[in-house]
Amino acid sequence: MTTLAPAPETPISVVEIRPDRGLFDLDLGAVWRYRELLYVLMKRDVQVLYKQALLGAAWAILQPVFAVLIFSFVFGVAAHIPSDGVPYPIFAFAGVLPWTYFAEAVRRSGMGLVTDAELVRKVYFPRLIMPLANVISPLLDFCIASCVLLAMMAFYHITPSWKFLVAPPLMVISALLALSVGLWLGPINVRFRDIKHTLPFLIQIWMYATPIVYPLSIVPAQWRTLYALNPMVGVIEGFRWAIFNKGELDIASLSMSLIIIALLLFGGLIFFRRMERSFADLI
Repeated sequence: MTTLAPAPETPISVVEIRPDRGLFDLDLGAVWRYRELLYVLMKRDVQVLYKQALLGAAWAILQPVFAVLIFSFVFGVAAHIPSDGVPYPIFAFAGVLPWTYFAEAVRRSGMGLVTDAELVRKVYFPRLIMPLANVISPLLDFCIASCVLLAMMAFYHITPSWKFLVAPPLMVISALLALSVGLWLGPINVRFRDIKHTLPFLIQIWMYATPIVYPLSIVPAQWRTLYALNPMVGVIEGFRWAIFNKGELDIASLSMSLIIIALLLFGGLIFFRRMERSFADLI
């Protein structure tokens, strides 16, 4: 006589859904519990970006390179914009590289909720994972394009110093700023779909309000405090300081950037959390 052993019990995953406990109930622990989904979304973004692409990862290099070629001719050769004693092509590339990452991270995080509308409507997960994935995944393009920066440093005989170690923390600051902006733009884009048309224009205006094609030194001294309200000013200037090993780190601009980013991030988390409950209905 054969005796059948009882089948092992399948563990049941229990998800507790509860009302908010106040304005500052951000439930950030849920993001950690769904960290595997964060990894899956990041992997998907990279695969979709390069799937059936003619040049593949080369696009991560071509975009900033062609931008620098144009800027070098228009601003370096034609307009004779100074570059603080640094060859203009690498001066521009050192600004374009972090800006390209920031602009792409803002674009993806601002549009991500609407782009993945079906996922938002049908599956429960902390929605904060989506802007997080959209901000982290473009870092791969940044790392690939950084190889061009290293090649240019070798070509222009620029030797890295210990200051080069400051560049990664500055990119973390840039990522936090992109996340902060995405936390505001994402919910607004869910409600008002014309954000997708205005966002490229706003990013372009923001770029020219940032010392990318020109140095901070040409901004009049009496306007620099107001100018530093742009959080990317401290990031770009700090990035160039880390690469070129020239001058002093602009602590005032960087401190202003950190304060503004902290306020935007905290307010963005609250705003995103408050709007999250209506995403499925509005999308």
